[in-house]
Amino acid sequence: MSDTRLSVGDTAPEFTAPTDTGTFRLADLRGKKVILYFYPAAMTPGCTTEACDFRDSLDALNAAGYEVVGVSKDSPAKLATFREKEGLTFTLVSDEDLAIQNLYAAWGIKKLYGKEVEGSIRSTVVVDEDGKVALAQYNVKATGHVAKLRRDLKLD
Repeated sequence: MSDTRLSVGDTAPEFTAPTDTGTFRLADLRGKKVILYFYPAAMTPGCTTEACDFRDSLDALNAAGYEVVGVSKDSPAKLATFREKEGLTFTLVSDEDLAIQNLYAAWGIKKLYGKEVEGSIRSTVVVDEDGKVALAQYNVKATGHVAKLRRDLKLD
């Protein structure tokens, strides 16, 4: 578990991980802007809302040069079911061993219904074309996050 959150200007940690359709390498997207969003669990209400918001904004995000990548601890098989059920067309990365979430400080202690628990911290990290962090947001809300992100990126 990493308590060190990423900041603007940091080098985004490289990673390679399985997806529901193959293998994802962050390095393969060098030269493009990447929105990495970390969510707790596929097919839960908040995570479905957030994923569908990214799906519905994908054309605008892609037109502005952004690739969207969702990361969770779900297995590739569960991600495939999530993709099919919700019509998701962006990359879904499986981080079952939590290595990526730990690299990005998206796993740790959080408040859930008034209690402190260890788990996925809903977070978004935007990586620029050079592999540097352009924006890092932690403890984001599922509902309305994509709209706020679009405003923060000056897309709206």
